[in-house]
Formats: sequence, structure tokens, C-alpha cells
Amino acid sequence: MVHSNVAMIIGSNVVENHPVAAKWLTRTKEKGAIIISVDPRYTRTSSFADIYCKMRSGTDIAFVNGMINYALQNNYIHRDYVVAYTNASFIISDKYSFQDGLFSGYDPSTRKYDRASWAYELDAQGNPQKDPTLQHPRCVFQIMKKHFARYDSETVCKITGSPRDIYEQVCRVYTSTWAPDRVGVWLYAMGTTQHTHGTQNIRAYSILQLLLGNVGMAGGGINALRGESNVQGSTDMGLLFHLLPGYLASPTKADANLAAYIKNYTPKASDPKSANWWGNYSKYITSLLKAWYGEQATRENDFAFHYLPKRSADYSWISLFETMYAGQIKGLICFGQNPAVGGPNANKERLALHRLEWMVSVDLWETETASFWKRPGVNPADIATEVFLLPACSSVEKEGSISNSGRWVQWRHKAVEPIGEAKSDLWILDALCKSVKQEYASDGVFPAPILHLAWNYGNGESVDAHREPDVQLVAREVNGNFTRDTSVQGKAFQKNDQVPSFALLQDDGSSSSGCWIYCASYPGLEAKDNQMARRNKQDAANNIGLYPSWAWCWPMNRRILYNRASVDANGNPWDARRWVVRWNTEAKRWEGDVPDGGWPPQEKLPFIMKPEGYAGLWATSLVDGPLPEHYEPLESPVSNLMSSQQVSPAIKLWHTSNKEMNLVGDFARFPIVGTTYRVSEHWQAGAMTRNLPWLSELVPDVFVEIGVDLAQQKGIENGNRVIVETARGKMEGYALVTRRFEPFQLHDKVVHEIGIIWHFGYNGLVQGDSANVLTPHIGDANTMIPEFKAFLCNVFKKEGGA
Repeated sequence: MVHSNVAMIIGSNVVENHPVAAKWLTRTKEKGAIIISVDPRYTRTSSFADIYCKMRSGTDIAFVNGMINYALQNNYIHRDYVVAYTNASFIISDKYSFQDGLFSGYDPSTRKYDRASWAYELDAQGNPQKDPTLQHPRCVFQIMKKHFARYDSETVCKITGSPRDIYEQVCRVYTSTWAPDRVGVWLYAMGTTQHTHGTQNIRAYSILQLLLGNVGMAGGGINALRGESNVQGSTDMGLLFHLLPGYLASPTKADANLAAYIKNYTPKASDPKSANWWGNYSKYITSLLKAWYGEQATRENDFAFHYLPKRSADYSWISLFETMYAGQIKGLICFGQNPAVGGPNANKERLALHRLEWMVSVDLWETETASFWKRPGVNPADIATEVFLLPACSSVEKEGSISNSGRWVQWRHKAVEPIGEAKSDLWILDALCKSVKQEYASDGVFPAPILHLAWNYGNGESVDAHREPDVQLVAREVNGNFTRDTSVQGKAFQKNDQVPSFALLQDDGSSSSGCWIYCASYPGLEAKDNQMARRNKQDAANNIGLYPSWAWCWPMNRRILYNRASVDANGNPWDARRWVVRWNTEAKRWEGDVPDGGWPPQEKLPFIMKPEGYAGLWATSLVDGPLPEHYEPLESPVSNLMSSQQVSPAIKLWHTSNKEMNLVGDFARFPIVGTTYRVSEHWQAGAMTRNLPWLSELVPDVFVEIGVDLAQQKGIENGNRVIVETARGKMEGYALVTRRFEPFQLHDKVVHEIGIIWHFGYNGLVQGDSANVLTPHIGDANTMIPEFKAFLCNVFKKEGGA
């Protein structure tokens, strides 16, 4: 970030929620960089920025599509970069069309697209046909120009409520980074993702950054600011229901055996210049199975692939709780999760917990979820759910790694001993596995997947309250080792040697790795080989702040992804002053950061994880369209100005299939836009901070930010108790009357927006209503992340309240 000329912050209040990241923005600002803040509310980030532009919640795509249109209309694009490294020149099928908000292939009866018409035209070798001049009417570039031309600044501002003069200033300033010697960085957080079109929000950001040539550059990129210090690490390790560790797909019923699985998920590429790195899928899944099942995973038994459960449904958050509410789930284990506060439509989700037979809560304190059975208004005698509360260690009471937003994996050492009976997550999981194994040894259907798990972490075969599993052994297993004496790429390795690079993983059973992208993080057998524990402050040769010997970064300690896009076809940096990598013609090697592949210039394309080797301005894999298109949130104060499709046509509408407790509000009754956010003083769902007196006293209760004009209309004064209501529920809080929220002038009306902090619940030293009793059960078409950030509500002064 420190190398940026312009920083765009949208969907994030980085100064308040990510202060360490903001430190680097401060430094680049001191060097003359321009900071832009786009937000419905004038935040602390906005006060720090050079330009603030307000934008109604849920209209990111219209806002950024207009910026893309501005860049295309004014030729503010890095053309050499776009032609050489993106799919702008690819020619699309003549069956593709777009009309009235719908892409070709849409089936309204299923609310799904058949994406065949979005495909590339292929040549005789199976490669996409291209027009490097970008003139072909069906090339991606020309289709984009036509698609985005509809987003002129006047139309955009009627949708977003942004002041047109400021919006056009944002367009001018940010697109100035098309020049090779200027770089723009893009920062976002959950203000971007928590929408019915969150994935397409990020797609729009990516398209603009690619057109400007800002990906792979120092001071560039699309930078997700994670919600806490190890969200990246948990995602890497397979937290999401459809993924295994290392972003491998979890099998479905269509994957009858390992060969079918590999065929279904391994992309094919015909272009010899494409590295097509996912072509190594078989090596990574086989090595993962060897890590899990050891000697029980052999070629003869398909490396125990049949032990893996086959995903047969949507197990995302909303679907999980809808199914739980229907009484179809017997048990739930919550590891550091507090859905009674953090989940959308919280009233329904709390009632869903009633229908469990048992629930386990693993946490530092008794959370609202752990105590749902005795919450206010509930008779504990009416709740049949058996609840187990397991006290867990805090992060300073255990040893292990965390992975930050930049993929830096840093080893933390235990600072203090755990309090009372608290145990580490690792001890709890180890004890659970050993206990379940013991049960299956005497009884159980299909016991082999449990009994054959390779499970030895240095603390004996039985549960011992006084012996912690060896976390170093876990880290080595995640890295992976060779399972027999072997030779790979001319190098000899002995059985049990650690694998020094994922490029050496094999699909013949000779290697194991618990997460292939972490291979090389622990390449030896001694503690000194733990690359994550390194603390050397020496910078790389390019002196841009990579610090390659401080901790370790996946993949292969590469600090900037797709860094070979930062150079031209000859390996010369686009920006010589802030070079990331460059080709040394005399030494015939790359200098600087670890390159995204060590091939010489022109041998392989830089976007190695894409089958064609090119970055995707056009996307064929998303379920809701190859290009971002504006749709309104599920609950909106206005009709969609761009088409007759009010909401994304590909989202699942829970209120039509599961109507009970899924009411949707309308503008007549709920004329105000509501959104939720955090404050620095509280941690997510709040249990960690509402139980600490020194943080609780800083923000002791829920507050609702209300603009001055709206407060006057409602007769609300600062400090009044107010009621906020939606179709799903109501909550109470203190009014914070502020000029940070201003009304939005939209195309046919003036609309107000309010904001509510969401950290509170009915437990802890300080208590308050959860904002998520207001939010709906609706999610993104691709990720199913709930739409927390835009809903309709109303606000009133509490009768008899101060």
C-alpha cells in the first residue's frame, strides 16, 4: 500500500477496523498519494481521505461500472497490459446476448443460467480465438464497452445517490493510474461482500484494476481486509463447506471415484504458454489423502477417496439454519461461532437452535449461542436441546500459526498458561477424535473413515488432560513429507523427508501434504526449519518492503501474486522505480520477489492459476453473469433503474420457498435503508469484548446513527432511546444524531439511511439488542454470504423513553 499513488477504499472503514493497514496508507499519503473513501457514512476513514464520495448501500456495481465506463470511453487503460495479459481479445460465442438485465441462457423456472453461450470461440487446437486489435464486435473488449456504456455518470448518480461532481472527480483521479508509472490500490472488506451481489462487486473492482494494469504491481492489487487476524488461514484450511484444504473442491455424488473427481475438477489447456497450474489437481488431492489416511491410503483403494463424504446439498450458513429450523439437523458444533448474535434473521436462527437434539459451544465465554436455552423470554424447561460448553484458550494461551490478509503465515508462541479448565482448539479436536475413534472401535456404521485416520501428534493414543498435542507436528504434516524413498525432478529424497516445494508433490502416493499451498512453510524436521517463525527484517533486492525472511507467505513465500504481470514481454518492469520482479538477462534468472513461476520471459503467461493463462475480464464460471450488472438489494427503496430485473435473477429466494419467519419489507412501511457495521472497541459478535470491563466501558450499549434531517423528521434527539424495526424484528438502542449520514437524492425520491453496530446480545458485562434481528435470510448468488449491509427499516423514538 505504501507504494500507491491512489488508494480506493470502498466497503471498508480501514482506519477504524484495520488500523495497521491504515498506517501504510498514512505513509503513502505523506508521500503525496490521494486517498479516496466511498461509503454511505462519513467514517473515520472518510475524515482521513482526500476525497469522500457517499454511496447508497448496495449500489457498488453501479458505482464501479461507471468508473469502468469512464476508463473505456476516455481510453484510460494500460493497453499493452490489457492485450498481453487479459482475455480482452478473446472472441465470445455468437449465441451470447444481454437484454433487460438478463444474460443469455437464463431459465426463470429454476432461476439459473445455462452458461454455454458465454463460452469462447475456439480454434482448431481448442484455444480461444483472439483479436489483438480489440476491434472484433464479439471480442470481450467490445462487448464490455457496450455493456458498460449504459453506466454514464448521470445514471450512476441517480442509482447511488452520489454527488455527480464528486463522483466524476473519483473517476478522474483513480483512472489516472492507467499510466505505467502510476499505481492504484483497491481495499475492501465486508461492506463489499455482504450483499446479494457481493462476488460481482469484487468482479467489478477486478475488471477496473486489470484495465488500469494495477494487478501484480507494487502498490496495486485487489486487497481483501479480513475480519480478524486468521480468517485467511481458516479459509486456506478448508473452512468453507464446498472446499477441502488448499481450495480443492469437496467431492459430490457425481465424483464416483478419485479418477472421476480429478477429471471433473482439473482444467484443461491447449495453449503451450499456459502454465495451467490447476492441472496439478491430482497431485494435491492425492497428497492430501495421504496426509489424512497415511498407510491406509493406497493406489489399490483409490487412496481412500471413498472415505470422504460426498456433498449433496447447500451447506452454507442460511441453508444450514433453514434446515435446522425445519428440524432436519440433530446436532451442531460451534467452534468460536456465535450465530445467535452473528447470524442474519437472528430471531429465526435462535429458534432453529431449539430444534437441535444437542449442541456444543467451544468458546472463551458463555456466548449467546451457548445460553440460547435460558435467554430472556424463554423458559429453559421448554428447551429439549442438550448443550455442552467447552472452555477454550485465547490466542495468547496457545502456540501456532495465523495467516493475515496478505497471506503472511506468522508463528505465535504461547505467552501465558490457560486459565482454569480452558483447553486449546487443538487439544479439544484431538480429544474429540480419539474419543470418537474409541466409540467406533466397538460399534458404528462404516467405521473405516474414522478408525483409519492417521492421527499421531505426540501425546499418546488416549485422551490426556495434561498432554497438549505437538503443534509443530501438525505444522509439519500440513507442509507434507515423502512417504517413501523417491526421486523427483532429478532430486533424491528419503522416506519422511519434508517436501520442500509443492512443485514436488506427486499423485502416486509418494508424497503427503495437509494443505498444498502451505508446502515449503516447514521444509525440515527441526524447529529451526519453521519458516513461519522467522523474524529477519532484511528486505529483498528491490527494497519495496517485501521482507522475504520475516515469517512466510504462501505460495512459495511469494509476497505479491501474479507478479510476472508487473513486467513487459521482455521481463522489464512497467514501473522501474517500484519493480517487483525483473529478468536478469546475464544471469538468466528473475530478481526481486519469488516469481509466479521461474520460466524465462515469453515462455509462460503470468496468470498461472487461470486455464488460459490470462486474467479474466470476462468470467464464465460465475453463476450470475460473465460481467457485473447492477441489481437492487432484496429490500430496496427504489426500482432498478437499469432493467426490469429488480434483484439478481440468480439468487435463491428463501422467502418464497421457506416462508415462515422470512418476511420481506416494502418501502411503504419501511422507507429507510439500514446497514450494520463494527466499532474498534468490540470484536465481531462481541462475546470477547463485552466480557472485558476496560472495553465494555468504552462502548457500553448499542447505538443507532441517524442523520440530522431524518432525526428532525422523526422528533429524535441525540441520546434518545429509539426502536428500529424491519419485517423480521425490532431492536432498541441509543440515538446518535450525526451529520455522518446525509440523505440520498435518487432518481425519483430522497432516501435516508441509518447505521447500527451489531456486536451486542443478551450475555456479557454489557448487553443490548443484536442488529441481526433486523437482517434478512438472503445471500449472494455465488458464495451465499448473507446480505447484512442493505435492508429496509423504520426508526421511532421509544414511547416514554428519554
